Amino acid sequence: MTTIWSAENRYRIWWQIEVFAAEAMGRIGMIPADDAATIRAAYDRDALGEIDIGAIDAIEAVTKHDVIAFLTWAGEKLGPEKRWLHQGMTSSDVLDTALAVQLKQSADLLIKDLDALLEALKRRAFEHKMTPTIGRSHGIHAEPTTFGVKLAQAYAEFARNRERLVAARDGVATCAISGAVGTFANIPPSVEEDVAAALGLTPEPVSTQVIPRDRHAMFFATLGVIASSIERLATEIRHLQRTEVLEAEEFFSPGQKGSSAMPHKRNPVLTENLTGLARMVRGYVTPALENVALWHERDISHSSVERFIGPDATITLDFALARLTGVIDKLLVYPERMQKNLDRMGGLVHSQRVLLALTQAGLSREDAYALVQRNAMKVWESDGKLSLLDLLKKDEEVTGRLTGEQLDALFDLDYHLKHVDTIFGRLFGES
Repeated sequence: MTTIWSAENRYRIWWQIEVFAAEAMGRIGMIPADDAATIRAAYDRDALGEIDIGAIDAIEAVTKHDVIAFLTWAGEKLGPEKRWLHQGMTSSDVLDTALAVQLKQSADLLIKDLDALLEALKRRAFEHKMTPTIGRSHGIHAEPTTFGVKLAQAYAEFARNRERLVAARDGVATCAISGAVGTFANIPPSVEEDVAAALGLTPEPVSTQVIPRDRHAMFFATLGVIASSIERLATEIRHLQRTEVLEAEEFFSPGQKGSSAMPHKRNPVLTENLTGLARMVRGYVTPALENVALWHERDISHSSVERFIGPDATITLDFALARLTGVIDKLLVYPERMQKNLDRMGGLVHSQRVLLALTQAGLSREDAYALVQRNAMKVWESDGKLSLLDLLKKDEEVTGRLTGEQLDALFDLDYHLKHVDTIFGRLFGES
C-alpha cells in the first residue's frame, strides 16, 4: 500500500496519462502520428528509467508547479516530439486521473484484505457454530446464542463492507481529460475515452476542471464504515477477554510480556490498537466530506487534504485489516468458560421461556411477568447461588399452571440453538 502512494508510482501514472493521451491525439490527427508513435516507443522502452525524484523536486523549487516540473524532467528524455505532451490538457486532468488510479489500486488491495478476513471469520464461525455462549444486551446476560453466530454476524457485516468498497472503488475510478474548465475546448472527448480505457477507468460525465469530490467523499466514508466494523469486532474481543468474562482472548505467544510491572498480565493489546486505528481512519472522513464544496469549476483547497488522507487512510486501514485477520485466525476460545458463564446466574437466561409458557397456560402477560420476575430477582440478588428452576417449582402460583416436567423442559439449552443452521444457511448457503 505504501508503494501505491510513493512518488515513484505517482509519476509513473502521470507518464502513462501523458503518453496515452498523446497516442490518442495522434490517432485523430491532433498531433503528428509519427511523433505520437515516438512518444509511445519511448514509453515502451522505459525511456524515463529510474524516476529522479530529486531532480523533479529541484525543478519544482523554481517553477512552484509539480506537473510542470515533471513534464520538464520527462521532456528531457525525448526529442522535439516533447512539445506535444500535455496538448490541450490542464494539470487537474493529470492529477485527478492519477488519483483515481491510486484509489482504485488501493481499493483492490483493501478488497484482498477483506477477503482474507472473511475467510478467517467463516472458518472460525463454522468451528464454533454450535459452541453455546451467553448473549448480552447492555452488557448484561440476556439469552443463549453460539460463538459461531457471533462470528457469523461479523462475517455478514464485513461482507457488506466488501460490497460497499467495490461500489466506492467503481465510483471513484473515473478519468477526466477535458481541459481547463471541463468543456473539451482544446481536446476532444475521444482522447479522454481512450485514456480511460487504457487505465481501466470510466470517463467522468461532467468534470468541470476537476473530478467532483462527492465521489472521493463516498470512498473515504466507506473506509470509515469499514473502520467502525473493525472497532466493533475488536471491542467485542476486548470485552470477552476481561478477567471476569474470559471467554476468548488474543493469542499470547511464548516470550510475550503483558506488563512491565505485573508478570501475570495478558492484555488485549492488538484489539486496543485496532480501536485506536479505527478512530484515525474515521478522522479522515470529515475532511473528505468538506472537500466536496469547491469554488466554481475548481479550487485547490482539496489538494492538500488529499495528500494526507489518501495514503494515511488506506495504509492505516490496510494494516488494521491485516491485524484483525491475524487476531481472528489465532483467537483463543474457551467453550468451558462460556458454559460456566451461561450457568452462572442460576438459569435466569431461560426466564422468557417461562413467561411465554405461563401466558400460553392462560395467565395474562402482566401476571406471568410478575410471577417470573419475583422469582428471578431472588436469584439475581443471590448472585446466582439460587436456582430459578428450583424457586419456580416451589411457587404454587407457577406450579398451578405448569408441571415440574414442563418447567424442566423450559430450561433446555438446545431450544435456543435450534435455528442456528438456518442462520448459517442464510449467510453461507445451504452447503
